[in-house]
Amino acid sequence: MELPPPVYTLLPDTFPYRFEYSEQAKLLRDSSKFGERYWVMVYYPELKANVHITYKKIKRDNKLLKEFVTDATTLTSKHQVKAYAIDETITRTPSGKVAVIAEIEGEVPSQFQFTMTDSTDNFLRGALYFDTKVQNDSLKPAIDYVKKDLMHMINTLEWRRIN
Repeated sequence: MELPPPVYTLLPDTFPYRFEYSEQAKLLRDSSKFGERYWVMVYYPELKANVHITYKKIKRDNKLLKEFVTDATTLTSKHQVKAYAIDETITRTPSGKVAVIAEIEGEVPSQFQFTMTDSTDNFLRGALYFDTKVQNDSLKPAIDYVKKDLMHMINTLEWRRIN
């Protein structure tokens, strides 16, 4: 699999968050029946990979924050049935933001998930999926490629005020 060197572009400033994403990907609105205004998909057509980005406003409500964190944890843990391991790490970005990253090993539909929050106003979750039969051994180069892009996305995330 021949993968081009990464080149990044900035998310449009119509969102309450901003990050750089790969120029190999297309930014699409989430068209699912559950999709909300600031939910997007970062779609890699050549790799048949989707990164589902969901965003929630916390509104300085600790109950909402706890609910969003619990939901994200539940969604990740659903992969335990087929996962060999779920390695969860907490990392700090160069700008001081904190991300919780889950790398999921095994024949699972999502190999990489993350959450980021400022604990007061914003909560963002990302999850990588491939639109192919789950064969993660053969997908490993593509998974690793997109993981690097996702780490770049995480490291460039900024919260923005939208009126």
